[in-house]
Amino acid sequence: MPRNTGLKRIGLLGCGAIGTEIAIAVDSGKIPAKLTHVFDFSKESSALLVSKLKNKPVITENVGLLAASPVDLIVEAASQDAVRDNALSILQNRKDLMIMSVGALLDESIFDIVLEGCKDFGKHVYLPSGAIAGLDAIRAVKDELDSLVLVTTKNPKALKGAKFFETSEIDPDKISKPTVIYEGAAQEAVKLFPANINVAALLSIAGIGSTKTRVKLVADPNTDKNTHEIEASGKFGRLSIKVENVPSSSNPKTSRLATLSAIECLRKICGSEIQIGT
Repeated sequence: MPRNTGLKRIGLLGCGAIGTEIAIAVDSGKIPAKLTHVFDFSKESSALLVSKLKNKPVITENVGLLAASPVDLIVEAASQDAVRDNALSILQNRKDLMIMSVGALLDESIFDIVLEGCKDFGKHVYLPSGAIAGLDAIRAVKDELDSLVLVTTKNPKALKGAKFFETSEIDPDKISKPTVIYEGAAQEAVKLFPANINVAALLSIAGIGSTKTRVKLVADPNTDKNTHEIEASGKFGRLSIKVENVPSSSNPKTSRLATLSAIECLRKICGSEIQIGT
């Protein structure tokens, strides 16, 4: 069979802030690919996204039709639930998958299902670096890691709506000074703050696992940045990384860097340039 030398065809699951930025990057040519199909659980969101594009993709009626559409890669930019409910179906339909809501993979059963799906159907799953740096180094030293700690600082406004506050006595509107509102394992953190701390899931997968990776979340009403500090130590030595992110203008719960990371990951997948980094 002759090799297909055309542009990769992309399907988009989730037409919110991150999905829209990715779609615009494809439409403008920044990503060498074609966005051919999109789906969002909100028809209004799908229609709004398509209205912003010169090259109009097809809006599918459900995720199943998106998974079955003639695309090479589906980008998930919806939610952890979307990953849990649809990742296997996408792989079964012989589509590669890029996951933004990485927190879903800290459910061991979901991770195993996705991993087996990759093997059974010969497809790839991509996890962009998101709002942090240094994942290549963490992966390189994972067998020599003794400890891995993530300290994330955000404005309380960016944390509002998280499941954590449903059972906590802490009111994000009443936080007046930097306050540690959570300390614990990454596995629990991504469940309590599903829209805020996917970086903890990435660190866990790259490093020593979700029960050993520790997370501290600080709510600071005086900051306008999303800050992530990583401390890793072990036989290899010590690694310290700090990233101060500007929040996304369209979604303060996430960082601008998370979107830029997704775009760069897609450029790497779809392009034919020199690969930099491990």
